Amino acid sequence: MSDAYEETARARWDAVDAYLAEKLIPGDEALTGALAESEAAGLPSIAVAPNQGKLLRLLARTLGARRVLEIGTLGGYSTIWLAGALAEGGRLISLEYDERHAEVARANLARAGLDSIAEIRTGPALETLPKLAAEPGAGPFDLVFVDADKVNNARYVEWALKLTRPGSLIVVDNVVRGGALIDPSDDPALRGTREMFDLVSREPRLEATAVQTVGAKGYDGLLVARVVE
Repeated sequence: MSDAYEETARARWDAVDAYLAEKLIPGDEALTGALAESEAAGLPSIAVAPNQGKLLRLLARTLGARRVLEIGTLGGYSTIWLAGALAEGGRLISLEYDERHAEVARANLARAGLDSIAEIRTGPALETLPKLAAEPGAGPFDLVFVDADKVNNARYVEWALKLTRPGSLIVVDNVVRGGALIDPSDDPALRGTREMFDLVSREPRLEATAVQTVGAKGYDGLLVARVVE
């Protein structure tokens, strides 16, 4: 793909995303504020796109989710989408490696009025998850959203299986990697994502699909898996 073609395609994707957002996603001060505060704090611009955030909210609402686990908080943008979908009495726990990111996210959640139902825990998720699993009443979770370091994608899905129940959903973001997923590369992020697909494909407790996406966040995709037993 030539640079000129890619630039034209990206402009088209951005314009279509803007159109979809205008038609289907009303403005929300908490969400736009979270993006602005994250940018001001110097966080990377890698949050989900608005239409992807809306999809997460719709999935959570369709499930009637009361317990949601997020692995990878960043500035709390996706956290706000998910927390806003919780059924009455619901609770969201989000795991974030970087304390600075967590501070920004906590402030964003407070401004959104969601800090009483959404909790952010810091530290490496593979250290936090066993502690979470040992807590009485922490789960099972109705929905798990994985959007953290891609190297550990397979491990995160393994933990998601331990912390869910039949009927729960596991959603993993950034699984196509601009099409590089199928390249013969030993890049750690690609290797971790392929390990995740290998795990899901042979796991009898999951039924899953993955879709490629294009838009304001470029060319990527997400995996959606349902726990069946």
